[in-house]
Amino acid sequence: MTAKTLTRMDLSEAVFREVGLSRNESADLVESVLKHMSDALVSGQQVKISSFGTFSVREKSARVGRNPKTGEEVPIHPRRVLTFRPSHLMKDRVASGNKS
Repeated sequence: MTAKTLTRMDLSEAVFREVGLSRNESADLVESVLKHMSDALVSGQQVKISSFGTFSVREKSARVGRNPKTGEEVPIHPRRVLTFRPSHLMKDRVASGNKS
C-alpha cells in the first residue's frame, strides 16, 4: 500500500484531462467546489455526495477528560467537529480494493 496523498493539484489535473478545461479553469473549478462545500459545512448544512458519502458538523458538549499521565481531570470545552460517513457503495469499493 502506498502513502500517496491526493491533493487539490491532482484533482485539478484530473479535471483538466477528463473535462478539457484549461489548467487554470480546472483549478478554479476545484477551488469553487471545495469553497461551496466548506461554506455549507460552516453554516451547519450537510454535504451529501451520491455514491461517495456525507460530510456533516456535529456539536460535542462539554465534558470532563483525564490526563493519562497524571490522572488529573481536565475540562474539555464544547466544540464543533467535522464528521464523514461513507456511502455503502464507497465502503464496498474500498473493501474490495477498488477492483470495480
